[in-house]
Amino acid sequence: MIFLQPAIDPVIFSFSFIEIRWYSLAYVFAFLIGVYLIKFLNQKSIKKIKDKEIDDFFIWAILGVILGGRIGYVLFYQSIVFINNPLYILHIWKGGMSFHGGLFGMMLSIYLYSKQRSLNFFQLADLVSIVAPIGLFLGRIANFINVELYGRVTSFPLAIIYPTVDNLPRHPSQLYEAFFEGIFLFFILIYLNNKKLVNIKTGLISSLFLLFYSIFRFCIEFIREPDLHLGLYLNLFTMGQILCVPLFFLSILIFLKKIY
Repeated sequence: MIFLQPAIDPVIFSFSFIEIRWYSLAYVFAFLIGVYLIKFLNQKSIKKIKDKEIDDFFIWAILGVILGGRIGYVLFYQSIVFINNPLYILHIWKGGMSFHGGLFGMMLSIYLYSKQRSLNFFQLADLVSIVAPIGLFLGRIANFINVELYGRVTSFPLAIIYPTVDNLPRHPSQLYEAFFEGIFLFFILIYLNNKKLVNIKTGLISSLFLLFYSIFRFCIEFIREPDLHLGLYLNLFTMGQILCVPLFFLSILIFLKKIY
């Protein structure tokens, strides 16, 4: 059965030059739900972080994700444009966010904030890692609404036709990622967080988040349409897959260091 992608306006409503988009709303809800859930999970931690410190970290997290995501997108996916016009990196109204850039920005925010407040870096990172899949889920749903990051042409029975792209059945890769990188990964981390070993050793949840995310993203990218201006590297791998490789090895390094 082949489905037709529902026609949903990416703009919820607009007033003059101001537009409220589903993509922006996804970020807002991701941060609001994330802060609430972090506080809830923190209460079950052996060593708790003060709620006030979690609230204060909120602005650091926003800046880290947005600035890191934008800078990462320009450097990883628009490097030629950046070389020709370095100020392009400031053109945030033109859109473009990179998960890997946002991840680096978040890691830097956690590091700087932990240093300032004398907190354990991995204790805060573990809490953020558990709720991160919520943001990934909402972001991928927004990608689906925006008709971007769609999959390759396929004969798979549950394919979707995106009328604004072409009339060919394609993998709904945004929905695959929403499930595996969002819902499935969230419940994996929640389950593992309740295990005694993981709860005692800070950093294990962070490493497992990076591990599972890099594996899920790497695999799903094989059926996602590559960026037209980048294509495939070695006629096989996308930029997203290449960026997942160092994440995978970083996760293994953190895991081994924390276990031993």
